[in-house]
Amino acid sequence: MSAFPFTAIVAQDELKLALQLVVIDPTLGGVLVLGDRGTGKSTAVRALASLLPRMNAVCGCAYNCDPSDDPSRCVPECPRRQGAAIQTQQIPVPVVDLPLGATEDRVVGALDLEAALARGERVFSPGLLARANRGFLYIDEVNLLPDHLVDLLLDVAASGENVVEREGVSVRHPARFVLIGSGNPEEGELRPQLLDRFGLALEISTPTEVPARVEVVRRRMAFDHDPQRFLASYAAEEAALSRRLADARGRLRELAVSDAVMERAASLCATLGTDGLRGELTLIRAARAAASLDGATETTELHLQQVAALALRHRLRRDPLDEVGSTARIDRALEEVFRS
Repeated sequence: MSAFPFTAIVAQDELKLALQLVVIDPTLGGVLVLGDRGTGKSTAVRALASLLPRMNAVCGCAYNCDPSDDPSRCVPECPRRQGAAIQTQQIPVPVVDLPLGATEDRVVGALDLEAALARGERVFSPGLLARANRGFLYIDEVNLLPDHLVDLLLDVAASGENVVEREGVSVRHPARFVLIGSGNPEEGELRPQLLDRFGLALEISTPTEVPARVEVVRRRMAFDHDPQRFLASYAAEEAALSRRLADARGRLRELAVSDAVMERAASLCATLGTDGLRGELTLIRAARAAASLDGATETTELHLQQVAALALRHRLRRDPLDEVGSTARIDRALEEVFRS
């Protein structure tokens, strides 16, 4: 089934920006989206993946191996490590849903211990992390997922590698994916340590303006009635955004970040009292991705201000004496730091 066009999504600008930034720089660490149900979170993730160019993969590899990667990063069963000539294929960027009831074996994969101990054979059934390699792993209601699974996922997302060890038998395979988590905070909270591991975070709400609500319903009904016609009406915009993202990814490494911009980022984090330096690193990376998306030749303070809330709002300590929300605190800090 075709995905709803990304460019046809009404409002939700911060969500769309965050998703584009992690596409441009997957090292940002994923996106956490908290807010109301039915506001287009999963629609936006699938829509973005569908407009990305198909990717080259090794035929017969269960891990969507990139033919240009170091073969030693994949499992010994990968065709690239068998010594024979390999074939490649073009496949869509995978978007894998991780259901709440998933077991650890289903997520990381399972080893057949009987085959290993009785016959000395290593038989491994790849899990969801293998399917998500080089794509997106989407977890709805991530705040209700058991902590040990969330911790495991964040570790794998940070290292880009899944390691399964059981009874002295070990399997290691590439697992580079963009982690997208969503949830309703009224149903449960993520531990602060886990919040900090998401690169970007945002709060999403139902549009309150009547014209926006009407337009959302109108576009969805038009898509459901005749998907092909609706997709055709947005084809030009989708193609333009696809090219823009590809260009942004291509020039990201060439974008410099000046000492002045780094000092502003450090001052902002110090003013907000964020723990550690992960916030500053993410803030600078996100600002550089935003600059690349804009086609800029350098990262500026405006880019820092554009992404500050996305990169920092979930890293603030709770202040019981301060009744304003995290976004308002960041706005206040931005005014203080950038007016000096």
